[in-house]
Order: sequence, then C-alpha cells, then structure tokens
Amino acid sequence: MKRLAATTLTGIAALAFTAIAQAEPDGEAIYNQACMACHMTGAAGAPIKDDEEAWAPRLEQGMETLYDHAINGFQAMPPKGGQMNLSDEEVKAAVDFMLEPML
Repeated sequence: MKRLAATTLTGIAALAFTAIAQAEPDGEAIYNQACMACHMTGAAGAPIKDDEEAWAPRLEQGMETLYDHAINGFQAMPPKGGQMNLSDEEVKAAVDFMLEPML
C-alpha cells in the first residue's frame, strides 16, 4: 500500500511540474518552429528579427497591435504564422522573443 501511495504521489508531482512548466510558453522555441522561416529571411516582406529600422514603425503601433497582427494575421502573414495549433499566449511569447532586443 505504501508503494502505491508513493507512486501516486510521484505521478501527481510530475503532473504538477508539467503544468507549471507549460504555464510559461517558450518564445524562442515557438519562433524557431513557426516564425523563423519568414522573419529570418524577410520572405513576403516580413520584418527580419533584430532589424531595428524595419521594426520601428511597427513598434510605434504598440504591442497590442503587434500581438493582434501575429494572432489574426496581417497582409501576407497568416494567422499565428500558419500554426493554428498555437495558443494566443504562445504567439505573444514568440513576438516578445523577436522584439526583446529592441525593447
């Protein structure tokens, strides 16, 4: 019985750790998966990551507008970079990662 209780507690602890770890989306990993193809090359007019001149007029619009464009799509960019399985929070984390050096 003690072994079952210990195994159960270990399982619960692992689930709790997983939930905590998933609470904070990894913006860099999401960028690498969903955003890099265009934001590294400038494909379809996408502003290149770390290109302050290209991002300046976009940043002037405010973060909420940038989040909205990333989530819902804008011009040639599809919603969520074409990765509809991403949550809004994951997309925001990727935007934050891209813009972090400029903020």
